[in-house]
Amino acid sequence: MLVEAVPQAVSPTFATRSERVAAALADRPAGHSLPRPFYTDQEFYEVDIEQIWSKEWVFAGHSCEIPAPGDYFTMQVGPFGLIVVRGTDGVVRALHNVCRHRGFQVCSEPSGSKRRRFVCPYHQWSYDLDGTLAVARSMEPDFERSGYGLASAWCEDIGGMIFVCVADTAPDVAPMRAMIEPYLAPFDLRSAKVAFESTVVEAGNWKLVMENNRECFHCRTAHPELCASFPESPLHSGGGSDAELAEQQALVERCEALGLPSRYRSAVDFQYRVMRTSLLAPAVSMTPDGKRAVSHNLGALPDGNLGDVLCYHYPSLWSHFTADHAITFRMTPISVTETELRTCWLVPGDAVEGIDYDLANLTSVWLATNDQDRRLVEQTQRGVNSPAFRPGPYSATEEEGVIQFIDWYTKTIGERLAAADRLASDTDG
Repeated sequence: MLVEAVPQAVSPTFATRSERVAAALADRPAGHSLPRPFYTDQEFYEVDIEQIWSKEWVFAGHSCEIPAPGDYFTMQVGPFGLIVVRGTDGVVRALHNVCRHRGFQVCSEPSGSKRRRFVCPYHQWSYDLDGTLAVARSMEPDFERSGYGLASAWCEDIGGMIFVCVADTAPDVAPMRAMIEPYLAPFDLRSAKVAFESTVVEAGNWKLVMENNRECFHCRTAHPELCASFPESPLHSGGGSDAELAEQQALVERCEALGLPSRYRSAVDFQYRVMRTSLLAPAVSMTPDGKRAVSHNLGALPDGNLGDVLCYHYPSLWSHFTADHAITFRMTPISVTETELRTCWLVPGDAVEGIDYDLANLTSVWLATNDQDRRLVEQTQRGVNSPAFRPGPYSATEEEGVIQFIDWYTKTIGERLAAADRLASDTDG
């Protein structure tokens, strides 16, 4: 019997981590998973943070979480701590959570409300809600406060969903807004409320978390609760059988006749996508019995089976919107083998727990599914950690969504590393 040799770990011979990543990208066979270092190596993870997470728009949360001036929540994007706050002018901003005096973290709570200002607990430098430095005690008479406000990050509200970017120059958000916002508008998310949120830390690399989400190849055996209502076919990435696609098209045409955008649309590089897909008949919502979870609909949505609007954006977001509630998932990396997943269930703002919805019925399917996915990701990470791991081929039929994600990731990383090399060469020259 021929036994294939397991490649042994080789000490890197490249001068920089960027060269190591570029060499690994060049060695990857098309249509295969990434080489092991992309999931296990600290230097590769640092490149991810620098070239992906520190340069892309990242889903932060919902505008309905901070409805009043002074309401805020905090979050982490790689090494960047942010405060997302609604100002006295009603504008939502993202401020770096770093005091301009000696670097103390201004806010340590996950969320809250400030009546007028943020006050650093260390030496009481105080900042208005727009980040302007208001008070800096015991400074010299000629100290100029205007140059020491909280640094700001880019922030955009798209259909009630807040995105942030910590780059010096953010990617153009207009194409994403133009595509996604019309699909979200009928749900009126700005008037919704978060009925429940769950945060879990998965012991796996962030790319394994996203890869797991981008296919339902595993759903039949792994997710019995979800498969009672959600189709396991690759409809969500543009595939599916003739019969499934026909059913999908019928739903799309019916909903668009009602004025609800529904057709499959995606960025050219598949970084973001939005569509409406059918649930398994007779399900109208993702609950244990497929029946609606909330007594009335979000926004001004009409009655009837409206399917499920799916929206994702790399690197951090995927989401589901049914007529009566919405579920959003925010993924952020913690370390090379740790990823935080925050899930929010949104219901109409006037819905009353225990009267209009039962919390267990609303959340049970995705609480179970998230835990099942966590175990899948963690067991994959344990396997990838082995020196015996080598990239395997994806199924073009069942894992098309994974291929799209990995192609976007490798293209983005490759282009940015090449641009950084050109800049370094020009500087040296």
